[in-house]
Amino acid sequence: MYEAERGLFDLRQGRPVYVVLPNGEVVPGDPGALVAAVDGLAATALDTLRLHGPMRLAVTGERAASMGLALPAPDGEAGGATPVSLALNGEGPDQIVDLASARGSFGAHDFDLRAASVVEAGGVRLARLGRLLPAVVSVPADPARSEPLRQAITRGVAVTVTTDQIEALATATGVQVTRVSDGPVPLAEAENARFVFFREANGLLDHVAVLIGSRDAWPDPTPVRIHSACLTGDLFGSLRCDCGEQLRGALRHFAQQGGGILLYMSQEGRDIGLANKLRAYRLQEEGLDTVEADGTLGFGADERDYAAAIGMLRTLGVTRVHLLTNNPDKVRALREAGLEVAGRMPLYGTLNRHNLPYVRAKVERAGHWLHDMLAGADAALPPERRPGSRGSASPIRRDGRSEIPSRRE
Repeated sequence: MYEAERGLFDLRQGRPVYVVLPNGEVVPGDPGALVAAVDGLAATALDTLRLHGPMRLAVTGERAASMGLALPAPDGEAGGATPVSLALNGEGPDQIVDLASARGSFGAHDFDLRAASVVEAGGVRLARLGRLLPAVVSVPADPARSEPLRQAITRGVAVTVTTDQIEALATATGVQVTRVSDGPVPLAEAENARFVFFREANGLLDHVAVLIGSRDAWPDPTPVRIHSACLTGDLFGSLRCDCGEQLRGALRHFAQQGGGILLYMSQEGRDIGLANKLRAYRLQEEGLDTVEADGTLGFGADERDYAAAIGMLRTLGVTRVHLLTNNPDKVRALREAGLEVAGRMPLYGTLNRHNLPYVRAKVERAGHWLHDMLAGADAALPPERRPGSRGSASPIRRDGRSEIPSRRE
């Protein structure tokens, strides 16, 4: 998978990558293609692609559906799952980014529309793996007919990646994490804290396990919080989400219970990355909920995978946990991996007019266990003062209690 990892790195740097079928196979209508990520697209990259012929934009099935351009899915696949390719007509970088991400109503007659080729779909998948906007500009290219491309490949300037290498990187199971370093970091919520730094074996992501208290004093089962990084909420106190409150609430709970583990995962925006999360925020201002906004950008409802978190727990020797979460997917992932989830405690933040749509979407679209939090706000405030209404007063805080009490509760 080295070539795919190198290709992913080059896409993130704004360099075109040459995507081909396995073993350099060429089939009619699907030659190799030079692809460049739309995210961070530069005019120089477009100029390079134009040398080889007409350019096309390839996007995910989710993005195509949001544009009204979804094609019928092949038998056995979910509707709207087929990546789509459409012809470009001289658009510049900014126009291409808008086409690949902005909300809008398009018709199939507006474009030369077809299903993305195998190599185009491979390029989209590689961009998605890099937490870039899942869209690429592509142009068919053959080094046998292009001396500049042949020389670029020979010199290693343009990396060649096969679609099966991309698939192997995308479907790799059992993410390997390596413990790299650790050190004491006294926290306001828990002075006896140690940070343990982990790196995924492919070098793409780093994660941190925050160990609270002395290990020999930890409750059984071990209290654990799997927390996706949220720069806006955790660091700046964004009112759009309850992430920062969940983070600090979990740390306080660990300190009160005698210890626990917070896994701080590099999965910003449900693993779409900060740049795309900010794009989604802009779409939410236009009336979309968080799931709809992610779909408009070409992502699924939740891109996260918990294999790295599971690997971190195993490295730390933890197999029986009391999980602090509102997310059924986290409980399911740990149990399917063979870890024992002996209890679960909800974490409730503070509702306000900015995060109420976000919390409701998590309940209604993702099945999160936050019904009590919403019901508490509705019951506690008269209609004219509820979050989201004019004249909304101070927010309501709800403290969660364990569904299965730990020994120290």
